[in-house]
Amino acid sequence: MDTTQLLKGVLDLAVLAVLRDEDGYGYDILRRLRSAGLDEVGDASVYGTLRRLFQAGALTTYVVPSESGPHRKYYALNAAGRAQLAQSGKVWHGFAQTMQTLIGGEAA
Repeated sequence: MDTTQLLKGVLDLAVLAVLRDEDGYGYDILRRLRSAGLDEVGDASVYGTLRRLFQAGALTTYVVPSESGPHRKYYALNAAGRAQLAQSGKVWHGFAQTMQTLIGGEAA
């Protein structure tokens, strides 16, 4: 099964989850997503998701100077982002449970 379409539907949730415990800059967030098993996630998709979540008010940003290259723009979850993560997590768990029931052949 091609996971590309599935990933598009859950990328916001995945990015919010990655930022739950620790702020991160773009490449760091991408690396964490891939380390978690989302190997097929694209750079442009993650950066676009970060911009969209920031514009929607779910993330804040700050810049940290770097001695070994350009300054890094860090993203942090704010109260609205934590609320979105909690709500989207509930929706995801319900959906995953429904799919498990369907796939497992159990009656709903």
